[in-house]
Amino acid sequence: MDEKKSLGGGAVFERGGENTAFSKYFTGTSYLKMLTTEGVGIGNVTFEPECRNFWHIHHKGGQILLVTGGRGWYCEWGKPARELHPGDVVNIPPEVKHWHGAAKDSWFSHLAVEVPAEGKSNEWLEAVSEEDYDKLP
Repeated sequence: MDEKKSLGGGAVFERGGENTAFSKYFTGTSYLKMLTTEGVGIGNVTFEPECRNFWHIHHKGGQILLVTGGRGWYCEWGKPARELHPGDVVNIPPEVKHWHGAAKDSWFSHLAVEVPAEGKSNEWLEAVSEEDYDKLP
């Protein structure tokens, strides 16, 4: 399926190339286009249907997701997953274990905004289990 058509007739930002640098932390295929790395890093991340990243933690800085297309999910450890749609904003505080990605039947895109902080880092953890993902509608 063509990504531009599946996101409602055209993506706001260029999809970018396959996200090979981080592919070992994703189930499925994602694409990354860094929009800026000056001051605040902002990347356009696009997920194919069923693609999601592994559980991870942003140490110190946190992250903000601005949903731009498709339908997806955000889940914090120990809480139910939250369905995401264009226009949704997710503020992810530092030290919160979470994952995000596409629904089973939809492409999904968001801008990932890195919250600046001295000594910030990202810790990648285990994959989201197929059993947990399959429970999502």
